[in-house]
Amino acid sequence: MITIKVFLGYDHQGVKCKDDIINYLNEYGYEVEVPNIENNDTDDYPDFAKWVCHKVLEEHSLGILVCGSGIGMSIAANKVRGIRCARVIDSNDAFTAKNHNGANVIAFSANIPSSEIHNIIDNFIMTKEPSEERHLRRIEKITEMENENYAS
Repeated sequence: MITIKVFLGYDHQGVKCKDDIINYLNEYGYEVEVPNIENNDTDDYPDFAKWVCHKVLEEHSLGILVCGSGIGMSIAANKVRGIRCARVIDSNDAFTAKNHNGANVIAFSANIPSSEIHNIIDNFIMTKEPSEERHLRRIEKITEMENENYAS
């Protein structure tokens, strides 16, 4: 059995979800790795996003980012070439992000209830990669934009 490794990053607001997310993922057999970056009131979410995104790319895996809103983390993550990060608010967003947009990282608010965080994680991890031609075509255009080769 292949163990999926998930990289988890969280800033000073996201730290309150850390243990719950790790325990939930471990309970279902996923390996979780977190950065060795100190959390304090003045930590910077881009540091966590960068670490997670580089690990996701190095190990061809998935990443989860948690901060106050999920917005800053997703913006920072999407600055890393090869990352498609979606800020999600519910399990349907997590499904769509992965199945339609090929997201390899998701970001969400630490203020989402724990039960919904679990649903988000389940949908993100369990959802298959995009396979429909229209989704693949769109993802390819995003990659072309990222590489500055996009001609509409």
